[in-house]
Amino acid sequence: MEPGESSYSAERRRFPVAFLLGIVIVGILFGGFVLLTRTMRSNTQANAVKLPFGSAEQTYAARIHFTDIQMARATNFLKQEFTYVAGTISNDGVQTIRAMEVAVEFRDDLNQVVLRETEVLIPPNAEPLPAGQRRPFQITLEHIPAEWNQQYPSINVTGLTLE
Repeated sequence: MEPGESSYSAERRRFPVAFLLGIVIVGILFGGFVLLTRTMRSNTQANAVKLPFGSAEQTYAARIHFTDIQMARATNFLKQEFTYVAGTISNDGVQTIRAMEVAVEFRDDLNQVVLRETEVLIPPNAEPLPAGQRRPFQITLEHIPAEWNQQYPSINVTGLTLE
């Protein structure tokens, strides 16, 4: 500090430097956040490729059965409630299933759909389900409307990739 200069003046000179440093740090954090969300969005879009469901896949879907359906609810330590739908997929056809997407539908007392969730039960990069084989599955849902009729949901194939 120079003679005759108060500590207040020295503080005022340091203020712009600290302020600019703060702006740079906030800018870096914001840039990282934007980059992260774009990367996550592109990964989600890449995973959201719609599976084919033409006439051949629709015909084969009749040979896929969902059995031993069970439901359970759980609450985590943050008081968030989750509903689990679990069961067994049976490939009763003659082809191997490489990938499969389903629609899970919950209905109300008037048999109207109150919730429809699309889930990939067999991702394209997972082990395929050979003909005549069974495999357990589980679907996790965050919210089911109060209008739900308390019956098991219907599960319908909406996309297939066959070998």
